[in-house]
Amino acid sequence: MIQTIKNAWKVPELRGKILFTVFALLIFRVGAAIPVPFIDTEMLKTYIEAQSGSIFGLLNVMSGDAFAQATVFALSIQPYINSSIIIQLLTIAIPALERLQKEGGEEGKKKLEAITRYATVGIAIIQAFGYYTFLRVGTNGTSLLTVQGVWPAIVIITAFVAGSAFLMWLGEQITEFGIGNGISIILFAGIVARGPAMVNTIYHGVTAWIGKADPATTVVMHPVFIPFVIIGMLLLVAFIVFITDAERRIPVQYAKRVVGRKMYGGQSSHIPIKVNMSGVLPIIFAQAIASIPATIGMFVPSAQTKGSGWNTFLTIFDTSGWVYGIVYFLLIILFSYFYNTIQFNPVEVANNLKKNGGFIPGFRPGKPTSDFLSKVISRLTIFGAIYLGIVALLPTVVGNIMGAFGSSAGRSLGIGGTSIIIVVGVALETVKALEAQLMMRHYKGFLE
Repeated sequence: MIQTIKNAWKVPELRGKILFTVFALLIFRVGAAIPVPFIDTEMLKTYIEAQSGSIFGLLNVMSGDAFAQATVFALSIQPYINSSIIIQLLTIAIPALERLQKEGGEEGKKKLEAITRYATVGIAIIQAFGYYTFLRVGTNGTSLLTVQGVWPAIVIITAFVAGSAFLMWLGEQITEFGIGNGISIILFAGIVARGPAMVNTIYHGVTAWIGKADPATTVVMHPVFIPFVIIGMLLLVAFIVFITDAERRIPVQYAKRVVGRKMYGGQSSHIPIKVNMSGVLPIIFAQAIASIPATIGMFVPSAQTKGSGWNTFLTIFDTSGWVYGIVYFLLIILFSYFYNTIQFNPVEVANNLKKNGGFIPGFRPGKPTSDFLSKVISRLTIFGAIYLGIVALLPTVVGNIMGAFGSSAGRSLGIGGTSIIIVVGVALETVKALEAQLMMRHYKGFLE
């Protein structure tokens, strides 16, 4: 990876793209530090950090702590991601959008991108209004706004929507003029920006342990866990890289055919099927649903009262408990199957092979081929789903183990399976994009 970046830096055009991307990310981080007026950011940050198991905790991780600080980029690129997923699902449900995607060509692609942008603004308005409502209602009857009224509401909602729309535009600029994958790189930068906070948590946790602080009231960490955390993260990254690159290659043979005086076909190829086709989306969907009880509990005053029905319910579904872990794991498997079914259509692939004179050795074209592909997808999906479930739950398990030995910092490090998969995946995609551009320029120079 480092060697690829060095080689890219030597090429003037790629060096310009790298510098443009760095400058764009600098703008992103500056905007993530500019607070929106009329909000008590200190009280908000304390409350959001205490609700790490809710949907707000997930949004805060994805925004690089900008959500908890109510900055201009508090919504980050979540509205765009949600819009992209919704449009992708609608292209399967709505025939007009499906035709636009498959038969529209470049013009159809531009129309779908325009629809995605409009949907992003609409979702951003809804999320911004919901965020403002939460700030106005506050916690336990205490509003998180410093000033009430219509004008503060307009300013807050407009600032959040404008910040989200600007990040969408900035991501497109990185894709066009930078090193590519603009939206992913912004998401990557937001997650990586939490690194210093994690190091700070470890430092203060070790200091508190040396000072013999109470783990029940103070975040503490035994120094002996530090090397285990570092080695464990390196092994986890290596495991994610291995699974991300792993794929099942199904051989395809094309029959020979004569057109005029020329013979076409006869070559061999393969269909690459990723072990984890769905990426990190099943974890995001599962975490959003599994965190609904904790999110509802944030708005119910009786949830904070010991012995109440809501408090008992939330205790059962605590994010560090086994009930939450089982539900979370099963939801990941469910959404993995759901998303893979949408993303890969065995019948369509089998029909395309048949039209182009291709076949899988040992299987007749048509239904036998589609049945074989369905069986392969089913087996790969269960393996990929178990992998996602292990990665998603591993930080929680490690945090509970550390907590059993008196180190409460394990649950406060901000290390999530979602974050690690996103960071590793984006890093691999960026390196591959740079290598492809280097290869293209290398061959261009050779031919010239």
